[in-house]
Amino acid sequence: MTTQFIEFAKAAAADGQVTAEELLTLRREGWGDGIMTRAEAEALFTLNAALRTRSNEWCDFFVEAIGEFVLNGSPPRLQCSEDEAAWLIGQIDSDGVTESMVELETMVRIIERAENTPDRLKNYVLDQVEREVLTGVGPTRCGGELSATHISAAECRIIRRTIFAAGGHGPAAVTRWDAEMLWRLKDETLAEENAAEWDELFIDGIANYLKGFILPNAQVSHERKLELEAFVADNSASVGRFMGRVAQEAPQVMNHFGKVFGKKAPTGPDYTAIAVAGEVVTDYESEWLEKMINADGSVDELESRLIARLASEE
Repeated sequence: MTTQFIEFAKAAAADGQVTAEELLTLRREGWGDGIMTRAEAEALFTLNAALRTRSNEWCDFFVEAIGEFVLNGSPPRLQCSEDEAAWLIGQIDSDGVTESMVELETMVRIIERAENTPDRLKNYVLDQVEREVLTGVGPTRCGGELSATHISAAECRIIRRTIFAAGGHGPAAVTRWDAEMLWRLKDETLAEENAAEWDELFIDGIANYLKGFILPNAQVSHERKLELEAFVADNSASVGRFMGRVAQEAPQVMNHFGKVFGKKAPTGPDYTAIAVAGEVVTDYESEWLEKMINADGSVDELESRLIARLASEE
């Protein structure tokens, strides 16, 4: 199946376009065996780079296909390893730039879907958006341009989805790296007509960094997920037998457990206490905020609104 798929993708690349019929054939050839291979995924990147125009249907297929390979091409499912992240960035950055909006969408969608992704992938996406805002050079997707000289609505959506994605540093957890990127964009575009979404994105992002909280074990690492899946696979038979016996002897078993163990108080982290602690702006965070505000010797409108938000939540 792989050979046929690659040859068909090469033929479409030579034409510089993909018709509806060709797209249907790519879907059938690519997923006819239920697997998207690395060779097939690389053929899709080559085809995407060769296209003169990219239809909505092509973009949807490309995002779905590359995401399927990265997240489910090898165990464990819904995990992006360091190797997979390096491969993905290498395919997109082969000529030093992100060619199309569909490539950015592919990365963002992977970060959103994944249980965990390496920081390098998330940071790469944000680096691309920052470069596009500051240099005025950016990719397009179906006529939607990433605009130069100011922050567009498209860029706001990409940034928000990336910094708050489940597969990033932590679910809805903004890091200091993210916060400083937002601050740089704010400083560089103060005099520009940014999209209406930008103000709230900046304030939400910085406030989350200062008053949010991150659990150290919020995400299972790629290696740990492999270990857990291997354990379950090795013990599935014995676990099944055990649960069968429990089902047969449920009254006696439950009564025995109650006599031996009694009722114990819940153990483990107090998540409410952790969340409350996260709401407190620490001395370190206060020093960081003061440093960022004082960097240019003045307090601009967005900084004033941020300070007001933080004060109102005390």
